[in-house]
Amino acid sequence: MTTTTTARPSTQAPAEARFDSEDLVARAADLVPLLRANAAATEENRRVVEASIEAIAAAGLYRLAVPARFGGLETDLRTSLRVSVELGRGDGSAAWASTLMNVCAWMAGLFPDRAQREVWGEDPDARVCGVLAPTATSVHTEGGQIVTGKWGFASGCLHSQWAGVGVPVMNADGEQIDQGLALIPMSDLSIEDTWYVAGMRGTGSNTLVADRVFVPDHRIMSVSRAIGGDYPTEHTGEPLYRSALVPVLALVLVAPQLGLAKQALELVEASLAKGKGISYTFYDKSVLAPTTQLQIAQAAQLIDTAELHMLRAATDIDEAAASGEYLDFLTRARVRADVATVVRRCREAVDLLLNVHGAGSFAEANPLQRVWRDLETGGRHAVVNPEIGYELYGRAVLGVE
Repeated sequence: MTTTTTARPSTQAPAEARFDSEDLVARAADLVPLLRANAAATEENRRVVEASIEAIAAAGLYRLAVPARFGGLETDLRTSLRVSVELGRGDGSAAWASTLMNVCAWMAGLFPDRAQREVWGEDPDARVCGVLAPTATSVHTEGGQIVTGKWGFASGCLHSQWAGVGVPVMNADGEQIDQGLALIPMSDLSIEDTWYVAGMRGTGSNTLVADRVFVPDHRIMSVSRAIGGDYPTEHTGEPLYRSALVPVLALVLVAPQLGLAKQALELVEASLAKGKGISYTFYDKSVLAPTTQLQIAQAAQLIDTAELHMLRAATDIDEAAASGEYLDFLTRARVRADVATVVRRCREAVDLLLNVHGAGSFAEANPLQRVWRDLETGGRHAVVNPEIGYELYGRAVLGVE
């Protein structure tokens, strides 16, 4: 069953007062009951139900990373992450797809003004999905590249009007000279229905397909230069679009996972408040058992730890962008470790909460099993791999190139 609700209306504020962080977070929190009510349908349909997409859009939460020049909110990263956490408290799939569309919109804001106007000039509500991996072939042609390829795991592609996809950049001699991110309208792409998974089933992370699509030069951004902070946008006075590329792309992925951990804690607390006991013990109320009290405390602390690491990393990225300085290498590496810490602490917290709630957590009718599957799936995304994150940070700390 799909449920609808009335969300707070979106407003287009002037640039000097374009967003209020607390208000945006509150708008996202208002959507939690709707997203939870629609979560089962989202999973069954393997796509976020339109009622949820429309409510998120009506709340203005797909304009977080759209430049203010196009009526967007142009929020800082910290605000965007807090919004994603709240959406994750409602539904992991809706939060994941929305987070990916927002960060892909941020990447579109790094492109030249001409490309940005093509994305948002006529439709400031246009959404963008993307896959950075260059799983394609390109042929150089006058004024651009002719691209053919497939890109898997394109979260949010079922709700987007544009896509940013990784491509090799070739010269006239057929030699690869760079790796690029190409902005392509979804009307030039097709979608293969390939997303059949155990968790995050509603993200619609299917495969994008291009067959000899022409992409003009102004819609191809050099990834190799972008990694070092060299973005082609002419609007260099906009702090958001000076944020460090890889730390942003990694950090946004943990916000929905933190939201899922918070959702699990709330679900278990609500069950315990109803007087749930512990079978085969003398505890007719689980809340009276020291083991329950200890595990709830530990889970809550793990979630707090995860949030503190996420917000510290976001603050570092935001402050560097505001100062006009690209985030230094050691801090960029530490952000990857922060990402790893958030993922691990969230999974540890949910594991404890499942222990508290017991085997009933895995009943198909219990939303806890969906939270668990979503978290375990999202936590295996290649970019948030904890071991790789810690290895990168360890190398940076030790000065190993």
